[in-house]
Amino acid sequence: METPIEDLSFEDALKDLETIVGQLESGDTPLQQAIELYERGNRLRLRCAERLDAAQARIESIRLDSDGKPVGVRPFAAG
Repeated sequence: METPIEDLSFEDALKDLETIVGQLESGDTPLQQAIELYERGNRLRLRCAERLDAAQARIESIRLDSDGKPVGVRPFAAG
């Protein structure tokens, strides 16, 4: 049984996605299985993108001017 995508770490999701891409590129996958693999691969891609966006948000914070308009980005201050 496949691990639910929401339970995968970024690294595990990326490995799973790479495996799926390899299977699809081989051209040996029956159509129905290829469709299912593609759908899972798309969900994995979205999960990885979400995890990367969350990591970036933790690393950077947007600086705002006195009117509340963005004026730049500064590194995330840990601690």
